[in-house]
Amino acid sequence: SGLIGRSWAMVFAAAGFRVKLYDIVQQQITSALESIRKQMKELEESGFLKGALSAEKQLALISGCTDLKAAVEGATFIQECTPENLDLKKKIFGQLDLIIDDNVILSSSTSCLLPTKLFTGLKHVKQCIVSHPVNPPYFVPLVEIVPHPETDPSTTERTYALMKKIGQSPVKLNKEVEGFVLNRLQYAVISEAWRLVGEGVVSPTDLDLVMSDGLGMRYAFIGPLETMHLNAEGISNYCERYCEGMRLVLNTFGPLPEFSGETEQKISQAMSEKIPVIPKHLDSRREWRDECLAHLAKLKKQMKSD
Repeated sequence: SGLIGRSWAMVFAAAGFRVKLYDIVQQQITSALESIRKQMKELEESGFLKGALSAEKQLALISGCTDLKAAVEGATFIQECTPENLDLKKKIFGQLDLIIDDNVILSSSTSCLLPTKLFTGLKHVKQCIVSHPVNPPYFVPLVEIVPHPETDPSTTERTYALMKKIGQSPVKLNKEVEGFVLNRLQYAVISEAWRLVGEGVVSPTDLDLVMSDGLGMRYAFIGPLETMHLNAEGISNYCERYCEGMRLVLNTFGPLPEFSGETEQKISQAMSEKIPVIPKHLDSRREWRDECLAHLAKLKKQMKSD
């Protein structure tokens, strides 16, 4: 019933599904339900509430439970959202493995733990899959669907169809890979960003501006491969024109950063000056980020329908 679990609950309820939030502490569930109510009411007032149902009707679909067996009774899909701790996740999947039937799908929100580490040895391994969302899932629709080598193809297809039905944008990975796809791309950007700041090429704030007012403007609507395609007369022409320059630049990339020391202090100082590391400032900026994402999501939906 943490941030990701709450967001998932809201996404599923928006599509008309009954949701049970499970947690071992009743106060956590109570806080989660209060937070969801507050968010949904605010979203309804601002016109950003997802789905055809009113906030009250969506809220009526969400309840809480501290008993795992009771929580999953009658479930068709279980989305695990525990902290990113392998032992904890394996423990909860081990418990679920003993009480579910042969039809329910066991899905994990993990952002980096491989399915082979999570699910190997479970008797219901064919029903297990990773459905990695992007934080916050309510506003960012991408979901990476990553199967275990023993996952039944029907589990992948059912998960993909469900994600489409609730309005998310699922992508299927054909096999597991460290970091999946989103984080591999993200870490590649972070790595080069860190090097550029560390080598004194650009300030931390200007680096972020290159992404937010440069690359990010394109990438909000099209990916890097389509960008290549459109920036020349197709991919083949792009490679013909720019492959030599790309290789020249890529060969100058430095070693893997340590993400510590002087560069960390420099970046930390710049970010802290912009957004002080104080809960109220961080929360305020996150709210602003989510509002921006809500507007962008609405625009993207409108552009697609046009």
